[in-house]
Amino acid sequence: MTGRQEPYFVDYDADFGLSGLTEAFALSPAPEDTGAALGLVMAKLDAYDRECSVGSVDHLSADERSILGYDTSHDEWGYAAELREDVRRLVESPLADDAIRAVWRAAAGGVWDPAAHGMSARDWLRRVDETCAARPPRKIPGRRPAPSSWWRAWRPAADEVRDDVVAEIRSCREHSAGPLPSPGPGPLPSPGLLPSPDTLSALEEVAARVHPDLGFRLFLRVLKACSVRIDKERYDRFQALGDRFGYCCPLIDTGLDVAWPPIDTARRDAVWDFGLSRLAGQAHQDWRGSREDIRSAAEGDDVGQTPGSAAAVLLEDALRLLRSALPDAAVSALWSGASAWPRSGDGRDWLRLIADVCRERLREVVPTYGPVVAPVRTELADLVLREVRETAPTVADKAVSPHWRPVPATEVMDALEHVVTRIDPDLGFRLFLRVLSALQVSLTQERYDRYQAIGERFGYGEYHVSDVDYLIETG
Repeated sequence: MTGRQEPYFVDYDADFGLSGLTEAFALSPAPEDTGAALGLVMAKLDAYDRECSVGSVDHLSADERSILGYDTSHDEWGYAAELREDVRRLVESPLADDAIRAVWRAAAGGVWDPAAHGMSARDWLRRVDETCAARPPRKIPGRRPAPSSWWRAWRPAADEVRDDVVAEIRSCREHSAGPLPSPGPGPLPSPGLLPSPDTLSALEEVAARVHPDLGFRLFLRVLKACSVRIDKERYDRFQALGDRFGYCCPLIDTGLDVAWPPIDTARRDAVWDFGLSRLAGQAHQDWRGSREDIRSAAEGDDVGQTPGSAAAVLLEDALRLLRSALPDAAVSALWSGASAWPRSGDGRDWLRLIADVCRERLREVVPTYGPVVAPVRTELADLVLREVRETAPTVADKAVSPHWRPVPATEVMDALEHVVTRIDPDLGFRLFLRVLSALQVSLTQERYDRYQAIGERFGYGEYHVSDVDYLIETG
């Protein structure tokens, strides 16, 4: 193993570099003087070091770290070095000092203006750089000290993304005379701190003349600091850009005010599994099926989903089964087969608990939401039924959890057929995919391809059906 081969940003679960520092300023009381402002810089670096001390491998030898996949040549690399890289780019850029000051003030929420303390924007950034340089190096496994050949090969060339970033900033600038931003959490910025055309022009210069990565992160930070509400279409474009840069999802999401469309359980916008089948897939050896376990699933909205969507689709699945004529024993067998986690007791009590937790979650995030069970996709019932019936004979002698509360596979397959033909073929197919994993059913490539085609017709996300691709026979 030669060391980590992923972009350095992947190690962050939030914003980083200069944009991460401006976030710290925007969320803090205004420093009274330069010393207090530099204290905030130190606090940011200290907080990052504390996070990275968890799970440290500093006690391992270089050879041991190399075996584990840590690039030993990159140890002297942490938040301070990445912050210094962003600072260097701006200080050495051709941008006017007023443009740098405008970007800093807007991204930091206006809480610190270097000009008010007798410094130019570049002088302030130099002081930040000196503060970082004065710190002892932190040994953070896997951090790169400078762009290496593999990183240059992985990351998108600046020219490939610059135009797209500039286009987003320019689009915002062209609409900057529109409605005022909606209120967000925390204190509102004063009207003078709303993103002005001049500020957006300065951000455009950062993206075009300095680096699109830095320009995009600072642009996002300005939108957040000013509580600018964006529509879902623009949000999706931001996420696509973030994917190209290798950002973690929270870097885009956290603090961004999005005008989400209403929850629609018929809209299939989850990338992975969803609903009751997703909950079943989360069961594991230490899982207890508690309210907290269900709550975790109900809060698991996928990237780009309207908040509350995970709870809504899980509630819909539970209601479909609760309102059906499926016998209680069949409900329990169905859950056991999909989760490989046999339950004792009334299967409907389990569904009622799921529904109760989902309603609780929805009351918190979308108080006005009323469950609306979407129409059933009956046109695909025959396709799904054929796959269930083709598989049933091959598992007739198997059992789910054969060594602990075994559940005969025949009972599971009978319950699946009932769901497909009398309740909802979509739910039936999703649970069927989970049963395949629980019973470790070998698949031919042809059969897997048929599953993929059915998933596409249901509108499943990119990685939904691929959860079972490990079952494909090889050789």
